[in-house]
Amino acid sequence: MTMKPKARKFRIRRTSPGAPQADRPENTAEAQDASTAPETAAPEPEETSAQTPREGQVSSAREMSAAEAISAIRQEGLTGRQLRMARRLAQKHGLAPTSDFDAVRLLRARGIDPFSRGTILELVSNEQGQVENAGSSTPETQFGDKDKVQLPQTMPMQGRNLPSTELSPADRRAEEIGRIQKDIARRRRRKLLLLFSRLSAFVFLPTLVAGYYYYAIATPMYTTKSAFLILSADGGAGGGGLGGLLPSQFATSQDAIATQDYLTSKDAMLRLDQDSGFRDQFSQSDIDPIQRLPEDASTEDAYSLYKKYVKLGYDPTEGVMRMDVSAPDPAVAARFSRQLIDYAEERVDQLSAEKRQDAVKTARASLEDAKQERREAQRSLVSLQENSLLDPQGEIASIRQLISNVEVQLQEKELALATQMANTRPNTSRVAALEGEIEVLERELQKQTARLNEAAEGEDSLASQTADIKMAEADLLTADMVLQAALETMRQSDIEANKQVRYLTVSVQPVASQDPSYPRSFENTVLAFLIFAGIYLMISLTASVLREQVSS
Repeated sequence: MTMKPKARKFRIRRTSPGAPQADRPENTAEAQDASTAPETAAPEPEETSAQTPREGQVSSAREMSAAEAISAIRQEGLTGRQLRMARRLAQKHGLAPTSDFDAVRLLRARGIDPFSRGTILELVSNEQGQVENAGSSTPETQFGDKDKVQLPQTMPMQGRNLPSTELSPADRRAEEIGRIQKDIARRRRRKLLLLFSRLSAFVFLPTLVAGYYYYAIATPMYTTKSAFLILSADGGAGGGGLGGLLPSQFATSQDAIATQDYLTSKDAMLRLDQDSGFRDQFSQSDIDPIQRLPEDASTEDAYSLYKKYVKLGYDPTEGVMRMDVSAPDPAVAARFSRQLIDYAEERVDQLSAEKRQDAVKTARASLEDAKQERREAQRSLVSLQENSLLDPQGEIASIRQLISNVEVQLQEKELALATQMANTRPNTSRVAALEGEIEVLERELQKQTARLNEAAEGEDSLASQTADIKMAEADLLTADMVLQAALETMRQSDIEANKQVRYLTVSVQPVASQDPSYPRSFENTVLAFLIFAGIYLMISLTASVLREQVSS
């Protein structure tokens, strides 16, 4: 904010109304200094009499001219950066501006353009050159009008007229600027050299070492590729519905995942080491020290190496398992691959056998129980038939027929006796004969009835024996039905168990490779460079942030 410049507080003494004008403060140096003095607070006016001194503020013509100049500078539309630069330049020339616009006015009053290129370069020069450059003007030019041009003045000669060894301010300023530029260039070269040294030590040298290892030292590894599938017996995920529309790999995904886990397990590594000497192949002396397996290596170290060189992948969309086996010798890699495929086939067979056994175990147990129950029912029926008549039904039928005949004869004899007794003079001998026959028939009827219904000593009655035999026959019939149902269940279980059978089919046979697949020298070297460069960049950024935090 720009304020109107004000004069310092002063007193005016008037001894008489006709005091000379020479006593006024405008004609003294104090009035001249008041035009450029800093702004002070205006005192409150004091009421005095004509005989006492008066105090107040007086705006001279010079002050009015400064206010008009500042108002004109405001109309120029200067930026904040230009005003700040003008204030800095005014301070370097020993001026005391009251505002940024006043700084522009004071500099122009001295004949200095605050926005010229030379003035901007003057800001980087030393303070001594600035003071000397500013001291070349006279006090009159400092407080003169802004349109007054600063001209060189004639200096009196003192002593002999010899060439001076001191440089002019312009030459000194140019020399200082050149020195600063050289210093900047020197520091820039030093920083670039340090940067190149750090890059060489932390990026280029490790990359060179890694490239030398990949190109000259690393032992080549040969990879054998193979692929196989696990299929089900029915060739589908299920027997009906949408199951028949799904491919077999969806039905065998669990078996494929289980097989993949087995082939990448420590158990498979130990079996491969026992059958084909996995450790011996990677402990040979012609393998480079980084990839070589120590002779006294633990099982965990061998397993880590096994997972590095045996890679398996399962594609659930196609149901294909792909296996890559690497070894220092291509023939050894192919042998390892075939051995692992055999292990996978054995594992699939074991899983299928377990599934088949689980499917038919319950059905087989039910069938055995049904057979045992039928045997017991058959044995019970045979035992009843042995302890009784062979045909109780026929025996009962014959007894009933005999009882029926006896009853018919008894009825006839009773009718004949009734006929004889109806005569007035019945035949005594005939009546006695009929009564005897009737008694014999009644005894026979009672005998046959008792034979049918009453049990003999140590034996059951024919009716009881017949009921027991019928119950045994019914139990035998039920056991036959249960046995038939168990046989049907067993047959269905066998069919379902056969559907659970899994087969391993090798789609790509392992073939020994002729060219090594490792190391990929160029790719690995570029990757090492990127890794080292990333590590260096992270460390540099971290150090820069910490340095900035500490310095702030």
